[in-house]
Amino acid sequence: MAPVKGNSLVSFRGSRVDADIAALVADPRVAGVILYGPMNIRDAGQTRAMVDDLVSAAGRFLLIAVDQEGGQLIGAGPDTTPFAGNMALGAVGDTGLVARVAGAMGRELRSLGMNVNLAPVADVASRPYNPSMGIRSFGEEPEAVSRLTAAFATGLQDEGVAATLKHFPGKGEASVDPHLHLPVLDLDRNRLDHVEFAPFRAGIEAGARLLMVGHYGLPGVTGDPDLPTSVSEEVMVGLIREHLGFPGVIVTDALDMGAFGTHHPDAPLGAGADLLLYGPAQAGDLPEIPARASERLEVICDWLMSFDDPGLDVLGCRDHRDLATELAQRSITLVRDDAGLLPLRPSADTRILAVMPHPKNLTPADTSEAVKPLLAESLRRMHRSTTEYLVDFDPDDDEVAEAVRMATQHDLVVVGTLDASPGQSALVRRVLATGTPTVTVAMRTPYDLASYPESSTHLCTYGILEPSVDALVAALFGERIMGRLPVAVPNLYPVGHGIQTQGAS
Repeated sequence: MAPVKGNSLVSFRGSRVDADIAALVADPRVAGVILYGPMNIRDAGQTRAMVDDLVSAAGRFLLIAVDQEGGQLIGAGPDTTPFAGNMALGAVGDTGLVARVAGAMGRELRSLGMNVNLAPVADVASRPYNPSMGIRSFGEEPEAVSRLTAAFATGLQDEGVAATLKHFPGKGEASVDPHLHLPVLDLDRNRLDHVEFAPFRAGIEAGARLLMVGHYGLPGVTGDPDLPTSVSEEVMVGLIREHLGFPGVIVTDALDMGAFGTHHPDAPLGAGADLLLYGPAQAGDLPEIPARASERLEVICDWLMSFDDPGLDVLGCRDHRDLATELAQRSITLVRDDAGLLPLRPSADTRILAVMPHPKNLTPADTSEAVKPLLAESLRRMHRSTTEYLVDFDPDDDEVAEAVRMATQHDLVVVGTLDASPGQSALVRRVLATGTPTVTVAMRTPYDLASYPESSTHLCTYGILEPSVDALVAALFGERIMGRLPVAVPNLYPVGHGIQTQGAS
């Protein structure tokens, strides 16, 4: 097969390769394609056929990239195993489990023809309520994030999928979403070295093949808060190449993000990037430069071509489903049970009310909206007399009043929150005020308890995918609880807190 050329990683809308897409990937400036679940992927068979058609149209090896982080960002489609994301892995803290999960992801991606994963997220969750972080980080302690980042990269690459450390220099302190605006990280070099850079350093030492540079203002390095790191030679050469010693491929974050602004698309190449990541509307903006791949890009492609692809039967196979269940079960965290409600032992006539919001994509790097709310369904398998009440992501006064009314007509309430919005917080507090025994569950980030601290029985799941919800319900009814908080709950609980239970005897 002809070697890869070019410096562009392109995207497109559609689930098949038409003449326009064929012409796009045949352009010698194109090194590969990034696929997005909602935009390109229907099912496994269609995806594999589309990838094969892309390679055939290009007439050469292509990088086929995807965002398969697990948890809130599953970019490779509905037939892949629904692994919980980084924060659930952080709640377990087991590097062996991280490597096994990443390895399973790698096998599934290779079966679909994908060879680059834009993961792991190496960002330290240092700022609670960061608008673009969610459950994508392993946690807030740099040492723990470093260990797990290295294990994830190793697990992926053992299966022939190139790992991508992201989002350099680290988005943990971002106060705005770079999809929309330029975050300014006003941090000095000492802080950067000891916090933000630590996981990237560990991933580099583990041999990660790619590193994604994000679009952030870093005035402590560049002297200019308005200059994105993705166009800064001080960042790409001075920090990534010289200070951290990264020998692999530097890829930009998407160039259609608001944080990149009006900079010319080829500006990152002049600053030291190897690969430009384009949005689907930018195909006409490919830089007018000779079609050539950097030596670093040629090295990674030679390595990727040395692996064979497994069959599609690895997707969602029993071993992978069992692994997803293990991760979910080990990550569930009991934060408090002052009321002594657990384990639940309802009688046959006990009426349980299950309340949760409809999932919402809180950032473009999110696929939560596609996930069916499963709390009531899972509870009903354990206790038939369970009533479901689904509310908007930010419920209004009428929905809150209805939740209160329903709570007074039930014997127990289990209410889940998702990055507790003001409406969600009001609903929980009003339900708690009814006096009906209530279990609260933070089903996304663990910070929600700070919005309704009067809750006396509270757990965290770090996600809404089926294995996590089933593991939560099993824990409520007496299965062993093992997780620990990978981040602090502001003004309430420190990192590492978690009530361990032995489970039903």
